[in-house]
Amino acid sequence: MLAGKRAGRVGDQILKEVADLLMRKVKDPRVQGVTLSGIDLGNDLKMAKVYYSLIGGPAEIQKAQSGLESAKGFIKREVGRSLGLKYLPEILFKYDPSLAQGDHMEKIFEKIKKDEARAGTRSPDRSGQTDLQEPDDE
Repeated sequence: MLAGKRAGRVGDQILKEVADLLMRKVKDPRVQGVTLSGIDLGNDLKMAKVYYSLIGGPAEIQKAQSGLESAKGFIKREVGRSLGLKYLPEILFKYDPSLAQGDHMEKIFEKIKKDEARAGTRSPDRSGQTDLQEPDDE
């Protein structure tokens, strides 16, 4: 069996377990609102980078990072008990800005939509005509 496939399966199991622990057992208020977005587990199964997202400013992100670091020992111990691995990878939590970037883009699209509605026009399509213009008959 290929090592990469095993690393993927083990990584998925670790991610599920960490998500469950954050929802059910970690009581630290600093980790509320944290969404796990992925995991990168090396083929040697020694280092697991767990990516998380959070909508908020730098202060909230720093609080969440501190909360995750504080709970890391508990999380690692519980994951080890649950999965029964001989060696458990070191867990490193890393902030993933994709959720915040998506939220920012959604706000931009909403603003554009409101501006267009206010102006009563639509953006031109590829032919250079808007939805409100009649096509030219040639």
